[in-house]
This record gives sequence, structure tokens and C-alpha cells, in this order.
Amino acid sequence: MLKTHTQAEWIARAKQVLPAGGFGNFDPGIIIARGEGSRVWDEDGKEYVDYLIGSGPMLLGHGHPEVMEAVLEQLPLGMTFFANNSKGVELAEAIVNAVPCCEQVRFVASGGEADMYAIRLARAYTGKDKILKFEGGYHGMSAEAQMSLAPAKRVNFPQAVPDSAGIPQGVADQMLIAPFNDLEAVAALLAEHDDVAAIIVEPLQRIIPPADGYLQGLRDLCDRHNVLLIFDEIVTGFRLAYGGAQERYGVTPDICTLGKIIGGGFPLAALGASTEIMEHFDKDRVGADKWLMQLGTLSGNPVAAAAGLKTMEILARDGAYDHLRDIGRRLQVMQSDALTKAGIAHRICGDETLFDIYFTERSCRDYRNANHDDPGRNARYNAVLRQKGIFKSPGKLYPSLAITQSDLELTEDAVRAAVRAIQPG
Repeated sequence: MLKTHTQAEWIARAKQVLPAGGFGNFDPGIIIARGEGSRVWDEDGKEYVDYLIGSGPMLLGHGHPEVMEAVLEQLPLGMTFFANNSKGVELAEAIVNAVPCCEQVRFVASGGEADMYAIRLARAYTGKDKILKFEGGYHGMSAEAQMSLAPAKRVNFPQAVPDSAGIPQGVADQMLIAPFNDLEAVAALLAEHDDVAAIIVEPLQRIIPPADGYLQGLRDLCDRHNVLLIFDEIVTGFRLAYGGAQERYGVTPDICTLGKIIGGGFPLAALGASTEIMEHFDKDRVGADKWLMQLGTLSGNPVAAAAGLKTMEILARDGAYDHLRDIGRRLQVMQSDALTKAGIAHRICGDETLFDIYFTERSCRDYRNANHDDPGRNARYNAVLRQKGIFKSPGKLYPSLAITQSDLELTEDAVRAAVRAIQPG
């Protein structure tokens, strides 16, 4: 096989065997060779401070020594079994002890899979079919989730707009779409439709925070109309707080989904709820007609479970979340101060543990107003950050506990350069 040395050569090889030259995730114009702590290196050896962190799971950074030790202890004992294993049971216990809505959990391999099963579980439990989701909300790649995630055209609510080819119209007919942070819209839809099984929501929608009282308002509406409330905590679980958004915002859903951090960097996710709701995974308890089939080759993988357990143990230590929020605040302030000094209109949108900048003076309330006045300015800003050694998504920044003072200083230098590049005139 041809020996490949440069990033350009790897990119060329990728284009031959991968559609659009990539995995469908991040910018295929960069090939990551390795990660260590708070840094990653591309195939040309260029070093970056990592604020992408694998799209969220590497909250402790790459190759954390305690997580590595736990993984290396498990590897010689077996990598997967398609059967119960003690590490998976321990991880389930830890999740149940941490997350308010969870009395039992089921493991899957990805967050999108967890969301798909959560929707199916709500339908099985309630005997109803329709699902209400919010425009701009991300819940994986299932047909239901690919409705009005990033619609190219604006239509009247509650019409669902498929984000992908290959989705039957019948799926769209079972979905109701509402604007995020609008309780009146949700109340009107639930009053009109008595066949809604569940509302699925990211408590922090991408980086848009819930308005005061919004999540509790959803909880109250669901109780009033006998609708289940699903919190998609794939991103927020064990990030906003040890107990996730449920702890942070003080609202408990009926079902939640978890991923990213609970696998410690390995493929693992879960959904959880009360024992009564989770009984639908037990044919002996509910019978064949109400039984929800669920299986997966890597569900409850012991290596992922070992990594997740150690990650959660570290996050539970005193001061971990205070430190994470301090890093996030410093990153927010350094960018906001530089942009304000340059006279550039902007909004910091999100939580200290997950946020980004919108170049606008508008508030970030829902999908339709959380955007840039000039998308080109955002593209230039992020391009300069990348050139200066900052690795992040163009729409999201993930702080991690691995970030050091020297990382922050390098980031501040990069921010100043990026701000100069987008200054008017």
C-alpha cells in the first residue's frame, strides 16, 4: 500500500473511498493524527488546542491517565461479549444514582440510537403516535429526528420539513414542529392534538438556553395532557452538571437519553426512565403486544463502560464542575471583551460549559433568530482561529477540564487575530 506522509495525500485518498471525502461529521479538509490532553495534531504535525473534543465526549481531554488505566485493565479481560457484564452493570448503577429520571437504563451504541428508542418507547407506553419536536433541535439521524433540524425553507408551524432524502411522507405526518422557547405554541398544539405521545427536547437546544420557566412549563403541559417529556441529554448529560440538565435546571423528564461522556470517548449511549416505563423492554412483564424489541452488538460494551465509569468518577470529585465553568467563563470573557473593544456586535449564546458567538445584536431565543447577521464574518473568524491553532466547530465551542493556562493564553492570542481580521474597514 502507498505510504502516505502528508495531510494533502490523506485527503486525496479519502476522496477516493469516502463520499464527499469524509465520514459525514467534521470538515474533511483536516485529518487528525492524534490527541493528547488538551491538544490534537493533524497529519502535517500542526498542533491545535482542542475545543471540539470529539463533539463532546472528551470532557477530561485525550488520554486521561486514569481513564487509560481503566481501559487497559479491561482490554485483556475481553473487548465485547453480546452478554451482560459487570462493568456495564456498574455503569448502569452509576447513571441511576446520578440522573433524577432514571430508575433503569438500557444501553445502545450511539446517541442517535438512544433517541430513536426513546421515541419508540414513548409510543409503546402511551399507545399514541405523534411526536412534538422543536425546530432546530438535534436528535440523531432517525427519520423522526431528521425533521426540521435545519430546514432550508421556513414553513408554518407545525409542518415538518425533512432534512434528508429517503424519508417517507408518513413520517412527517406523525411529527409536530414548534418553535423553541414558545410555551404558547406548545400549549396550542397539545390542545388541538390528543394523539401526541411525547415531546422531545434538548434542554439546551444546541447552544440556545431555555427561557426562565420554559422547561417547567413543558413539564406542566405534558402532565396536563398525559404526554411524556423526553430530555435529549446526549450533549448536556454530565456536562451542565453531574446530574445533567435535570440537575442544572431542576426539571425532571419522564425519559432521558445520554451519550458522549458516559462512554468516556468510546461508542456508548443509553436511555433511561422509571421502572414502569422501562418495563416495555421486558416481554415477561408487558406481553408480546407491548414489548419493545431492542438489541445491539456493542450495547453495554465493557471497554466503553470502564472508560465511562472512570470518567464519571473523576467528574464527581469536588470542584470539577466549578473548574469547568471557570474555564468556560474565561473563554467567553476573552472573546466578548475583544469583540466589544473592536465595536463588533455579538452575542455569547449557551452555557459556560458549551457555547459560541453569534455576530448579531438579537437575542438567541430560537432557531430562526439564533444566527449571524453576516455568516461570512463567522466563517472568517473561525478560519483565523483554525490558522492560529484553535480547533473548534464553526458553531460550537466545548471547554474541557484538560484546558491549561497556556492553552487559554494561546487562545486569547488567536482571538485577537481573528477579531482584527473581521473588524469593519
